Amino acid sequence: MAKAILLILLFLAVWPLLGLARVRYFMSPGHPPAPDSLNDAVSPLVGHVRELSVRIGSRSFGEREKLKEAGEYVAEILEKAGYLPEFQRYLHGGGEFANVVATLPGTEKDPSWVVVGAHYDTIRGTPGADDNASAVAVLLEMARLLRGSAFGRTVKLVFFTLEEPPVFRTEFMGSFVFAREARDRDQPVHAMVCLEMLGFFGDGKWRQAYPIPFASLFYPSTPDFIAVVGNWKSRKIVETVADSLRRNGPVPVATLGAPPVVPGLGLSDHRSFWEMGYPAVMVTDTAFYRNPYYHTSGDTLETLDFRRMGELVPALVAAVRELADGS
Repeated sequence: MAKAILLILLFLAVWPLLGLARVRYFMSPGHPPAPDSLNDAVSPLVGHVRELSVRIGSRSFGEREKLKEAGEYVAEILEKAGYLPEFQRYLHGGGEFANVVATLPGTEKDPSWVVVGAHYDTIRGTPGADDNASAVAVLLEMARLLRGSAFGRTVKLVFFTLEEPPVFRTEFMGSFVFAREARDRDQPVHAMVCLEMLGFFGDGKWRQAYPIPFASLFYPSTPDFIAVVGNWKSRKIVETVADSLRRNGPVPVATLGAPPVVPGLGLSDHRSFWEMGYPAVMVTDTAFYRNPYYHTSGDTLETLDFRRMGELVPALVAAVRELADGS
């Protein structure tokens, strides 16, 4: 009896926080792509992840040549897709680092940008297949599908350097450099979408963890979904992106709009944009709340679900189109 009362008290204590965070889970109605289009999407994704995580491998702050090689690979793929990528270079720790930027110019008077980004570096000694070659691969394929599009707002597709420790949460993160430069030029940003780890899924029960006690009462226990998360200022962007993903793909979507104090909420490049006052969200497979190989040598290509990654590509493209042309 005492244990039951304690559990009820704990539940009542946590319930307001869950309500405040606006945690919701929706099953997509399901619009799986045709098998041929899915195969077309999956094959290049595998190739990108193999190039980054197998051929190049660990690409960290302390491995500048490998990091440079990864950036050059990204630029090469963008050029093949018809872009003229730019290198946003800067110095740190006695070395030069660079973000790789592809631009789709806007056509109307709205001067604001839509920024979609993914970091291409890793923790030293890890292949970084999920973290973050998976998101880089997805963004490269999004770039291919978006090429030639004309939107009201300019779209910036940015491949960030130096997201991982020891640079994380410093002014030398690639995303911080990009966001600060935009702010210093008084450049408005309508929305930033951070792609962070998009390849690890599972169908077994009770494998999904959460940063908030009892969240599993409201979130799914099966790690088969993608999460869209943001701070209070970004909650409208959270809903816009999540709704578009639900309408345009079969992967279930969970959302979280909450104060940044929630553990894990700001652990990627979107945080740099928050610091500059821009609305930004993260789309993620939930990283270490799901993937047991996070920041280890086991984060390999073989652990990824390329079918679901392929399903995410057109859904994310649709979300970008909505952000770039919507109100």
